[in-house]
Amino acid sequence: MYKRLSPSVFAFLFSLSFLLSHFSFAQVTLPPVSPRAKLTQKVGLTEVTIDYSRPSLQGRKIFGDLVPYGSLWRTGANESTKITFVDNVTLEGNRVPAGTYALYTIPGENQWTIILHKDITLWGIDKYDQSKDLLRFNVPAQKNPNNVEAFTIDLTNYTQNSADLELLWAKTAVKFRLETEVDERVMAEIEQRMKDQKEPDYSLYYLAAGYLYNNDKDLNQALQWINKSISIDPKYWTVHLKAKILAKQKKYDQAIAAANESIFHAKKARNEDYVKLNQRYIAQWKKITKDKAV
Repeated sequence: MYKRLSPSVFAFLFSLSFLLSHFSFAQVTLPPVSPRAKLTQKVGLTEVTIDYSRPSLQGRKIFGDLVPYGSLWRTGANESTKITFVDNVTLEGNRVPAGTYALYTIPGENQWTIILHKDITLWGIDKYDQSKDLLRFNVPAQKNPNNVEAFTIDLTNYTQNSADLELLWAKTAVKFRLETEVDERVMAEIEQRMKDQKEPDYSLYYLAAGYLYNNDKDLNQALQWINKSISIDPKYWTVHLKAKILAKQKKYDQAIAAANESIFHAKKARNEDYVKLNQRYIAQWKKITKDKAV
């Protein structure tokens, strides 16, 4: 026969079980120590995505201490940092096929080694195998005047086909150039669209001429295309581009004539901004021709 529990003992055991059950299932949501970040950005025509975790300084000395010089680093925290290129790219002159790679580094006091690794399944540097590297290259380490609290990867200094990929933490900055394929793709698309058009489109020839002009490419071809655009449907902005192409070819007299034609069309369209813009260019080009004559 079981001995009956006294009321006081029963109450104690009940209270204990109640506390333990709540303790077992209680959860507290805390902020992550190294929050995850994801950056997706177009560089030229190519989408680049960087997925990484961001540890903080928290008063610690980082490079040369927490992150030793000359040792492999996961370039962030937790699992390995991932970088994805939708198209083929170039990093510091090194060709990189489209795909996703783990980004590792070997920090040094004056120079870092940048590593793209083909195995993206690792947690940090655990089981890292150098034979699976896609490439390695060295870049200088720079002093950062700002003390960056949380490790940051960013894309900066954009052009139409490139950007700098920057690693920033504490007072250290490391960057390397990312270049994408733009010109071949744009020119191929222009040629294809010109072949496919059922009726000549003035805007297509204008855009094509503008691309060549803005990127310092074949100005003779640019002039042919802008003349074709104007022959289809003259606009003050298309004639203005013709004037700038001629000026870049140092044909200033012809450029001034084209700018005056652009003024004529702009006045008809009541666009005073383009009237004034052309007048400023005309004044500049007249000064150049006058100075040359002296």
